[in-house]
Amino acid sequence: MKPPIGRGNAPVEEIVSRDNKWLKRFRSALRGAGLKEGEPIGVEGPRLVEEALRTRVEVMALLVSASGEDDLDRILRLAAVRPRILRTSDKLFAGVAGTETPQGVAALVKQPSWGFDDVLRGAPAQDGSFSADQALVVVLAGVQDPGNVGTIIRSAEAFGATGVMTMRGTADPWSPKALRSSAGSALRLPVLRGLAIAILLAQLRVAQVRILAATSSQEVSDKNPVLEFDGRIAIFVGNEGAGLPAEVERAADARISIPMSESVESLNAAVAASLLLYEAARHRRKLA
Repeated sequence: MKPPIGRGNAPVEEIVSRDNKWLKRFRSALRGAGLKEGEPIGVEGPRLVEEALRTRVEVMALLVSASGEDDLDRILRLAAVRPRILRTSDKLFAGVAGTETPQGVAALVKQPSWGFDDVLRGAPAQDGSFSADQALVVVLAGVQDPGNVGTIIRSAEAFGATGVMTMRGTADPWSPKALRSSAGSALRLPVLRGLAIAILLAQLRVAQVRILAATSSQEVSDKNPVLEFDGRIAIFVGNEGAGLPAEVERAADARISIPMSESVESLNAAVAASLLLYEAARHRRKLA
């Protein structure tokens, strides 16, 4: 294995055993389907690790194999605080990686600590300020495909949403596949995970957030529901097959649907959410 390059006096720990405790932590984070409270998030690949560092999340450790050495100097330049650096072989790295073609760079980062108010007001801008009081929240109710969850979070950030909430039964937005599909958005945008329906609906009512229920039904009775995109809103997106829970349907201030051909029963959850977010952004004059 070649010697470490371009790291000055930063200590580098060599890992030569597959039973190493750090490798076990990386394996759990990079191959798991979801995280318990407080467990580190696994981030894999140079690009996604760079995105994580740009968000200023706390990096607990960087794992680099021989194949990832060339990316390490560039990655470390983005780190506000130099993290623990672990170096191992390509073979051992492949044993913990969650992708089929590992690129030799991964990180363990601390879970962001977001609260309900953060999701309503959005992440702070670079100058530390927050967006205006125009909450645009996406709530995922039973979206089980982590790829869809990640794509929705990416669209949410792209179209100016202030945050994302996931109800119980939804894939973990910080799971490896969801995180990759979000292209790092799941680390930048305020996210709350695994909420109970009753508690969430009560919180939204107290905060005077209008609840919009996305439905595949073309018989939406609300008059001109697009006007509901103004002000504080939460767009609920449900499971493609089962739709939204009955509690959400009953609590909704409006039901919204996307006009489409009668021969198509429903859209992919990520596609539907992205279209609704674009429409919300357009009506809020975020997009020209």
